[in-house]
This record gives sequence, C-alpha cells and structure tokens, in this order.
Amino acid sequence: MLFQARFNTPSGKARFIPVDFTPPAETPSPEYPLVLSTGRVLYHWHGGTLSRNSRLQEAYPELKVEVNPKDAERLGIQDGEIIQVVSRRGRIRARAWVTERTPEGVVYAPFHFAEAPANRLTLDALDPISRIPEYKVSAVRLEKLD
Repeated sequence: MLFQARFNTPSGKARFIPVDFTPPAETPSPEYPLVLSTGRVLYHWHGGTLSRNSRLQEAYPELKVEVNPKDAERLGIQDGEIIQVVSRRGRIRARAWVTERTPEGVVYAPFHFAEAPANRLTLDALDPISRIPEYKVSAVRLEKLD
C-alpha cells in the first residue's frame, strides 16, 4: 500500500501545509440564490457521447437536477416537473428530482447531456494555485415553466 511504511520525505513523515480559505468567485445573491454543483452520474461518462448511445441511456435517459425538498417547496417545484436552471451565463431545461441527497441551498446537475449542458452555466474562474475551474460553485436560480 502507498505510504504504509513511510512517506517519501526526508523524515518519512507526512507534511501538512495549512492554507487559508478562499471564498468562491461567485456566491449566491437575491437574484441567484442557489449554488449549482456539476458532476457525474453512475450511468454516463464525460459528455455522454458513448454511454448515451448504449443501453446505459435507458437507466438515466435525461438530465435530472437534484433539488432539496425545502428549496423545492419554497419555489413551488414538484418532483418530475420540467424546470429551468438559470445562471449569469445561460439557462438549461431539466427535470426536477426532489431529493434529500442535495443539501438545502444547493442544486446538482450532471454534465453528460449535450442538449442541456450544465457546465455552460458555470463560470470560468480558476483557483489561483491549482488553476482548476470552479465548476462546483456557481450561483443559479430555478424557474418553473408554465
């Protein structure tokens, strides 16, 4: 196992380096009160170009945005309803999945669906040290469609 006996440092011990908290580049506001986090689902891979052309598509056929029940109730959103997720950079349509899996104030959207590209809602801010994009924290709002 990696580092079972010792770390690859002169002392053989791990080095912990404290870092100061850096707030995200974009935080919720009255106009965009929720935090969007994008990521993966079990059934698809990256942009879905392969997995969405296979039997895996049957298991997860469309974009579902996870919404906490308290947020859904406050916004009048029902489970399974088609909604819009709106950021300062654009909007996508998705099916609401009202679930406790997502904390209150956060919505989660998989990025595998070209017809509803969740990552287009994210901003292009980069972490100043790692240079990794902030795809996990973008301010959004949810809108019901009539």
